[in-house]
Amino acid sequence: MADGSVSKSMRDQAYAIPLDQIDVSHPELWRTDSHWPYFERLRNEDPVHFCKESLFGPYWSVTRYDDIMAVDTNHQVFSSEAELGGITIVDQGAELRLPMFIAMDPPKHDQQRKVVSPAVSPTNLQLFEPLIRERAAKILDELPRGETFDWVDRVSIELTTQMLATLFDFPFEQRRKLTYWSDIATTIPGPGMAVETEEEKLAVLMECLGAFTELWNQRVNVPPTGDLISMLAHGEATRNMSPEEYLGNLILLIVGGNDTTRNSITGSIYALNQNPDQYQKLRDNPALIPSMVSETIRWQTPLAHMRRTALADIELGGKLIRKGDKVVMWYVSGNRDDRVIQTPDRYIIDRERPRQHMSFGYGVHRCVGNRLAELQLRVIWEEILKRYPVIEVMGEPERVPSPFVKGYLGLPVRIPA
Repeated sequence: MADGSVSKSMRDQAYAIPLDQIDVSHPELWRTDSHWPYFERLRNEDPVHFCKESLFGPYWSVTRYDDIMAVDTNHQVFSSEAELGGITIVDQGAELRLPMFIAMDPPKHDQQRKVVSPAVSPTNLQLFEPLIRERAAKILDELPRGETFDWVDRVSIELTTQMLATLFDFPFEQRRKLTYWSDIATTIPGPGMAVETEEEKLAVLMECLGAFTELWNQRVNVPPTGDLISMLAHGEATRNMSPEEYLGNLILLIVGGNDTTRNSITGSIYALNQNPDQYQKLRDNPALIPSMVSETIRWQTPLAHMRRTALADIELGGKLIRKGDKVVMWYVSGNRDDRVIQTPDRYIIDRERPRQHMSFGYGVHRCVGNRLAELQLRVIWEEILKRYPVIEVMGEPERVPSPFVKGYLGLPVRIPA
């Protein structure tokens, strides 16, 4: 079933439940892709909605585009600080509090962000493009024809993890560790999950810290180079970080550089297969690739939300949010708000304003790597269209059961022989 198109029974269910009992954070809604009608109802009936009980405690949902903008651009009242709970609906627990610049407020946020942003400057991206193209070509040339394989593993993860290894200058042959750490960092522990307890999760993240501490120690004693670890080790605002803060920033850069792009790469194949008229439009006119990339990032919304904590009582959408309350900005809902975006449930690769979406956030925390994400998606599609007129989706994707990372664990595809 296409993202945004829902069965009648799902819609009936979403509209039958009492409004005050709606909890859009439940992982099962995300695993089954059935959150859409709940958000539609909240946007229309209760755009700033209080959920008093959830797996993650009580929280406010902000579901309309303009209200999300108001929260995202007001860091004076809505804080990202790790000590207050951080940037996701899952509170950063005392045993695993990882400060990172996205979970900081200015001025410290600005100082640390400035250290790493040259890695993804326009000049650097121009240097990266030939490398990304060469790798994309190799990955695509090695794909099997006429047999079903997992697009997530063979293409999405492979391309983004290679890029990440380059950004960190991480040992290339061990790059899949980056994927593993990224997945664990965003996993909500539980039975049947990649880690079942917080202790297991912490142990894996400590292993990540150990590996990166070795790299830090190698790089801090030599002249600075252009990789992210060297930048952090030599940056004035970052060179005296605590181990927790270093790990926090690493996790931020790994998840930010990996999960989001890989889920948009998978999302693009899925969306084009769901909308064959758009796939045909793209084949007929490859100049639409940049616009298709932006539309995919909107349609997919690779991070479903960001969270803030209120630093003072404030009124939003006619509701009184109290100091200390958890406030969740649902980008995934803002991207489907028909008050701002025309026919938002439709996937239209030649929209008039395709970059008018919330997927990268707004204000001081706008995604630092957003142009790198767009570059990787553009290049992979330029290379796909040179080789394969069509890549067929062979079944439903397996989705991540998380209200934060809106992504795919697997997607069966086939390239006709």
